[in-house]
Amino acid sequence: MSDFRQSLTPARPSGVLSAVYRAWLSHPRWSLAVKGAVAASLAWSVGLVAPAPFAEYPYYAPLGAVLATTSTVVRSVRDSLQSVAAVLVGAIIARAVALLPLPGPLELTVVVGLALLCVGWRIFGEMGSWAVMSAIFVLILGSGDGADYIGSYAGLIVVGAAIGIGINLLLPPLPLTPSELALGRLRDGLAEQVESLAGWLENEGPLAPDEWERRRQQLVPTVERARTAVAQTREASRANVRVRYKGNQHWVDSQTRRAGALGVSADVVDEIVRLLVEWEREGRDDVALGQQLRPEFASTLRALAEALRTAVTRDAGNDTDAAKEAAKEAAEAVDRLDESIEGLRQVVRTAQRSSEYDYFVAGALIVKLARGADALRA
Repeated sequence: MSDFRQSLTPARPSGVLSAVYRAWLSHPRWSLAVKGAVAASLAWSVGLVAPAPFAEYPYYAPLGAVLATTSTVVRSVRDSLQSVAAVLVGAIIARAVALLPLPGPLELTVVVGLALLCVGWRIFGEMGSWAVMSAIFVLILGSGDGADYIGSYAGLIVVGAAIGIGINLLLPPLPLTPSELALGRLRDGLAEQVESLAGWLENEGPLAPDEWERRRQQLVPTVERARTAVAQTREASRANVRVRYKGNQHWVDSQTRRAGALGVSADVVDEIVRLLVEWEREGRDDVALGQQLRPEFASTLRALAEALRTAVTRDAGNDTDAAKEAAKEAAEAVDRLDESIEGLRQVVRTAQRSSEYDYFVAGALIVKLARGADALRA
């Protein structure tokens, strides 16, 4: 573990307990499962002792509890409100259709059809499917005592959700470790692809389009997972008491900055590969680089890879010696990248003066590299 990580995370036990603790932090679903199970058990107990008619349907309370504990604090409140709204709409649809003189199969068809129309309503967000489930339950199970059933159904979900929200407030999720790992995989994946590209240009020459298109596509899931993980951490940090202590706010801010830098870097690497696949490929006479520029461009790519690998620690939000040393190392790597880009720029200008080619694509590649350097410097 890097000094940066050590400076931002709480002290950990050693030995077997340390391994278990790291595994626990790396798999936030484990804590969600525990919290969800506890919340569901509490909600079930409350449902059993609730006054009539609620006690007749205690199994609906755990639904609300599980819903509220399987997401972030802010989202659990929003999802709970949206699900209750969807439940009420589904129940109203079922009761309204039940008043019509329709045979059973047709009645169910109409209820499900109308409920499905409501699924996509923006007000329900991702909870629109609850309208369909509610409509079917109310139609089939609540035909005898519709008002009591609807009230119990919606009320118990609200109670269960309140219990789940309370547990979430006491033990809010903050998946910093998974997002840190996702950023690390993205950083390593980008650096490895850039280094492989440099080695190919040095040893193989023009790119094989199919091979490099496949490599480019292989990196896309890594980019998306990192963006999703950091977005989840940012959302989890809202209304989260854990952010305010043990350096977690520094860690959240650091991840946000590094996610932005690595996101721009991912776009830069993707654009460079696409340009080279199109313009530095076998069978083209007007290649982007040619034998004269490939070595210099490969050298600059290696400088970019070095800057990517060191940039992971430069945003440490504290004053420790390790953080300062990491920031210095990263800044020096970006400075070397700037120098390499400037050297490449001079080589391209010289090649333009002594050749019939315009090297416009080489100039575009330099612009991409400079954008990557700016992102890692920010």
